[in-house]
Amino acid sequence: MTWRVRPEMRDDAPAVRAVNAAAFPTEAEATLVDTLRKDSLLWLPGLSWVAESPDGSIAAYALLSRCWVEGVPTLALAPVATAPEHQRRGAGSAVVRAVLEAARWYGERLVLVLGHPEYYPRFGFVPASRYGIRPPFEVPDEAMMALVLDDSAPVPMGTIEYPPAFGV
Repeated sequence: MTWRVRPEMRDDAPAVRAVNAAAFPTEAEATLVDTLRKDSLLWLPGLSWVAESPDGSIAAYALLSRCWVEGVPTLALAPVATAPEHQRRGAGSAVVRAVLEAARWYGERLVLVLGHPEYYPRFGFVPASRYGIRPPFEVPDEAMMALVLDDSAPVPMGTIEYPPAFGV
């Protein structure tokens, strides 16, 4: 199936919240998106994308927001959510590919994700530790991943600095 992907529009916010609430066991990710959306330093226009189902409803969502590695601006991929009825059909992969391409287009250099080590390598993510990047909390090494979008400058090394909205 081919999914139509596009940047999130203002009117999508309720549907995006519903997808995030349905995809996770709690509403924490939905609340994270709402909180990030209110902060112009963290919310980056054009880096919040949706995949539409054939009927035009939101099937999947991916957000890139600002974080830092030792003061160097980077991106955090979180959340990535797919409505349960569309999971395992490619909607999530389509929206992740689209938001990563948008980040390249905007000239972003590095994306970090804490996620399933079986899922994110398909997009080019590798353990962040390969670059000397570590999270500010304990997680399995293979779960904290990095994707270099632009290797024209050295990759920053050090501890990831998440904004307070992430609660870490």
